[in-house]
Amino acid sequence: MDTPGPLHGHEVLERDDLRRALEEHDFAAVFALIKKWGGLSQNKIAVACALTPGKVSHVITGKHQIASMAVIRRISDGLAIPGAMLGLASRPWEATSPPDSKPPTTDDRQPSKGVPWCPDATVGLAHHLTRSDLVMTRRVAARTLSAAAVTGVTLLDSLEGWLQPATADNRDRRPGRLGACDLDDLETTARTFRAWDHKYGGGLRRKAVLGQLNEVASALDENQPRAIERRLHGVMAQLAGTAATMAWDSGLQRRAQDYYLLALRAAHAAGDTAFGANVLAGMARQMLYGDRPQDALELVRLAQDGVRTTAGPRLRAMLHTREAWAYAAMGRSAAFRRATGQSHEALASTGHSDEPHWISYFDAAELAGVTGGRLLDLARQAPRQHARSAAEAIRTALDHRSPEARRSHALDWIGLAECHFLVGDTTEAAACTRRAVDAAGLTQSARVRDQLSRLYPYTVGREAPGSLREAREEIRTLLAVA
Repeated sequence: MDTPGPLHGHEVLERDDLRRALEEHDFAAVFALIKKWGGLSQNKIAVACALTPGKVSHVITGKHQIASMAVIRRISDGLAIPGAMLGLASRPWEATSPPDSKPPTTDDRQPSKGVPWCPDATVGLAHHLTRSDLVMTRRVAARTLSAAAVTGVTLLDSLEGWLQPATADNRDRRPGRLGACDLDDLETTARTFRAWDHKYGGGLRRKAVLGQLNEVASALDENQPRAIERRLHGVMAQLAGTAATMAWDSGLQRRAQDYYLLALRAAHAAGDTAFGANVLAGMARQMLYGDRPQDALELVRLAQDGVRTTAGPRLRAMLHTREAWAYAAMGRSAAFRRATGQSHEALASTGHSDEPHWISYFDAAELAGVTGGRLLDLARQAPRQHARSAAEAIRTALDHRSPEARRSHALDWIGLAECHFLVGDTTEAAACTRRAVDAAGLTQSARVRDQLSRLYPYTVGREAPGSLREAREEIRTLLAVA
């Protein structure tokens, strides 16, 4: 074709809901979303794809399904939808770079690679990340959205410095003026941001977190008393950890990893090995969602090595669940059960132990939810063996979770719905799917919407009962406005 189609380089192709619909070949949703967000009428879609307007209308209303690969290739070429988004090889017109493409800039690369494990370098890294993110344009944000997290040896070898003692910041700096009361306020702010993210998910207040993180980095450019400096590094670790979670929950995988690495370095500078282990557990979870269980297991073991004699029971329990998750992803059910048992034992020994506020979320309900999710991973391979156990564990989590944990509630309902789909109980599956949609609507989490989209294929089919068709429409409606 001489000229790429009307969607060449269009922002609509960056939408998660359209990407999901293209991946699933759900052309009813594809055409509807392109009409709504791409500015193309049915007639323009028809002309571009060499279809009749009536055919496009029938596709949108569900009266006709497109299954022919020849037609799908025509849609890809006519609208300029990259082949990979439809499961095709790259199309001939893709050989020409889009007009806005350019070589990666410094901001697109891994900023922490090669940064030494010393406080002044950590402060510099914080300035680099926050300043670039606070002025990020939509186009740069789009490239950031597509950037993948670093994995394997490149990632793991760069973390070995976490186990070494922290060095002092010997820069020549002007005197600082912060006192203990100032740090009390900063620590309260960091806790507030963390609690807000736990409740709602997503990245709605991410720039507020980044702004506060940048202010903390500026305070560390001054020569504060040693006790104040350590607490500042601790606040930086907390804020960077929250920024990482927000970025990850918004689909920004590389940026999430950047902030996880900053949080780990800041915790190292603060001498807070417990929070550093928590950060490594977050990085392991990111690897697990990215289908890298061996990397995740290495990260968990690195965390356990750092706190082997100092971790409290809740932290030990949480690390064991990450370990169990990795085993489940590898299909090692016996190792999964062993690690899960160790987590139960550790949590049972909590008593009245004094542990940090950031691990208080890990209670019996959280353990049940995580265990149910991992049993669901196993159930996808062996439904009869694991699906009912997964459903029981997730039900336990739902019965005991705090109402504040909205994102967790949504993920639980999604998991429970899939359990029922796996055993063929469409009535309960449809009911749970509707509950999942309601819960998802109360969060800003892209991760929740991504998980919800995985229920969609279960609802598709000409023989689907009315309750499933209703559930399918509810999923589609929510994802269309995400």
